[in-house]
Amino acid sequence: MPPVQWFRPRLIVVALLWLAACASPVITPGLITVRITADGSTGEIHVPAGTTVEEALQAAGISATSPDRSEPPGYTVLAAGGEIRVVRVTEEFFVEQTVIPFETQTIRNESLPEGESRLIQSGVNGLHEITYRRVYEDNVEVASSEVKRVVLQEVVPEIVMVGGQTPFSQVQITGRLVYLSSGNAWLIETNTGNRRPVMTTGDLDGQVFRLSPDKEWLLFTRRSDEAGQINTLWAAKIVGNEETLIDLGVGNIIHFADWVPTSVLRVAFSTVEPRDAAPGWQANNDLQLVSFSSTGWVAKPATALEANAGGIYGWWGMSFAFAPDGLRLAYARPDGVGVIDLREEEDTFLRPIIEMPAYNTQSDWAWVPGITWAPTGNLLFTVDHVDSGIAATPEQSADFAMTAVPLEGGASIPLVANSGMFAYPTPSPIQVQTSGELAYQLAFLQAVFPNQSETSRYQLVVMDRDGSNQRALFPAEGQPGLEPQQVYWSPEVAPGASGYWIAYLYQGNLWLVDSATGAAFQLTGDGLIDRLDWR
Repeated sequence: MPPVQWFRPRLIVVALLWLAACASPVITPGLITVRITADGSTGEIHVPAGTTVEEALQAAGISATSPDRSEPPGYTVLAAGGEIRVVRVTEEFFVEQTVIPFETQTIRNESLPEGESRLIQSGVNGLHEITYRRVYEDNVEVASSEVKRVVLQEVVPEIVMVGGQTPFSQVQITGRLVYLSSGNAWLIETNTGNRRPVMTTGDLDGQVFRLSPDKEWLLFTRRSDEAGQINTLWAAKIVGNEETLIDLGVGNIIHFADWVPTSVLRVAFSTVEPRDAAPGWQANNDLQLVSFSSTGWVAKPATALEANAGGIYGWWGMSFAFAPDGLRLAYARPDGVGVIDLREEEDTFLRPIIEMPAYNTQSDWAWVPGITWAPTGNLLFTVDHVDSGIAATPEQSADFAMTAVPLEGGASIPLVANSGMFAYPTPSPIQVQTSGELAYQLAFLQAVFPNQSETSRYQLVVMDRDGSNQRALFPAEGQPGLEPQQVYWSPEVAPGASGYWIAYLYQGNLWLVDSATGAAFQLTGDGLIDRLDWR
């Protein structure tokens, strides 16, 4: 605005007044003289007594609308000799981009030899777009502030794994043993000192971690940052010179995903719907199948079991286990155990074989009994929630018993009374006896305090399949017990071992124990192991 623009509407009057002021100091009675400064110029104007600042500015033809302001404020009544200053306020917005340097995170891992390092994740600088507001008063900057920040590129930290391998005893093993450490997958084969990473993305969440029957592929879930998605399901080939990583195009998998035993590159899975409230999901209790090829082709998932309520506490979710023939699945949910036959020509349905009072955890999680098949396919091993008769309700009973369930008729067979809720019975591979009989053993976890098995630690125990000859293998008396978990048998007896190895986690580390002698061997010492599998 030109510096004298406010004078134009009353130019003649003001000029005459100005001349009159120069000629003689005669003032009309009832008028007062006010000095006004605006837009770089200063002048005087005569206004009636009792005039406010706003009225004086109007008389002078000066606009002072928001965000401009006057000093004193517009409602102020002027006195003779008063001064008014009009402050012109302007603002501008400008945008600048700021680079946020990435940080380097170092993870000590005993899977690598001392002194060796490996880049697990490359760092990426972040980029932020920041909008600022600057305020000017009479063309002089008086304030600057940030009004908006947009992330154009998230910062990705550089992750370096530094070796710190403790010289634990090395033992020979058979098959392939995989384990999850700090979101990365590692493979051990031949002997426990021969280990290498097979997935180093750092985002495996451990909900699914399964070797394929041919031991060449690993099925796993990865954390997802997308809205409405907890994780995604992937498969990676872990043998050979070429890396093959396949996105199976499905996600939100918490309780179950596994390889179909008798098929090549076919996977079954069950899904959930994410929720903001605990536990973070609502289970669909469905069962779907998806096939893929090593070239990256992925079929559209086929539904084997429609989404359903899942019984009592069905919001938590069902778990499943394939029979050796791959044609049947056992299912477990808080109120019972049953079987699904995939050979049904019509709609697949749930066939209950054990019903039990659903355990009331009085919390935001639900107890689901562990289930597994006998290697012969004629029995299910599980944990039954038993009404103790002394609890206020059957749902509050603290009694849990490990049980064998014949699938060809007959009553359930109690194997271990008061085993605890997290027994997780697991059969060994079949052992052919001299008589030609197909025999096997059972490994399970025995609660140290069976009546408090929800919070109790556990002992690793082996026994014959009929429940006889129970032997506690680990830990030694007086040592802290195991956390609840599934244990894994070696596929064969390794050279130098008297019996099959059993792999398990103890205080965050990977251990092996000889099922025949009880000799235990610690394989890692960094306390970072989350999951494992062995075939």
